[in-house]
Amino acid sequence: MAEIGTTLREARMRAHIDITEVEAKTKIRAKYLRAIENEEWDLLPGPTYVKSFLKTYGDCLGLDSRLLVDEYKRRYERPDHETHTIATLHRERERAARGPLVPPWLLTAAVLAAIVAALIAVGVLSNGSSNPGHPSSSLSSSHVHHHGTVTTHTVTIPKATTPQFATLQLVPTNTVYVCVVDAAGHMVIPGVIYSAGQTIPRARSSSLLVTVGNNSVTVLANGKRFALAPSANAIGFEVRPGGARLLHPGTGPNCG
Repeated sequence: MAEIGTTLREARMRAHIDITEVEAKTKIRAKYLRAIENEEWDLLPGPTYVKSFLKTYGDCLGLDSRLLVDEYKRRYERPDHETHTIATLHRERERAARGPLVPPWLLTAAVLAAIVAALIAVGVLSNGSSNPGHPSSSLSSSHVHHHGTVTTHTVTIPKATTPQFATLQLVPTNTVYVCVVDAAGHMVIPGVIYSAGQTIPRARSSSLLVTVGNNSVTVLANGKRFALAPSANAIGFEVRPGGARLLHPGTGPNCG
């Protein structure tokens, strides 16, 4: 089969159809149609959109769009087993970069917890019973000196706070399509294509649903990097105050 873009361009020219007419019929922007004819795939939102555009464009010109899509898959998409292998290697590198499973701060917290538990035990043994009147955030123990003076020591335990909002910062490293929807269903970023060097607005909500056309973007979820493995399809993920997680393929938000 000839080049995909050449096949489409020649079919359009034989039918004496201008690119603007195709845009009006297919609702595909002219710049994307030209990118398809020139086979500049990086200018398109992602592989999922490329295949959809090829089918629509081919049907508009009366071509066998199935053959066009199959040819694109054969030439430009990796086989599933290769994609899976690359993703596995990527996860292993990320795991190695993160270091030990038990971070040093957790060990420090465990030591502090043991010290607090010892102080509690001393307080209980000194008083003979626990004091239910004290708030859960403070613990007291009393000591009676030989001259009758009572000294009370209070240990305050700070309460852990859970963030109420999730934050998202995206930094494009190449051309990438971005769709972000907040907890109320509003499109914070309504399906925009960004290039490397452009600034993507920060997003903040109790939860955020995200679709990106590819992994050419650095993701900071709640200030922490969230790695995306290479994918032949659009990538969907969710950001909550407690962290981020990948969504099943095809379940991310659609800003189209």
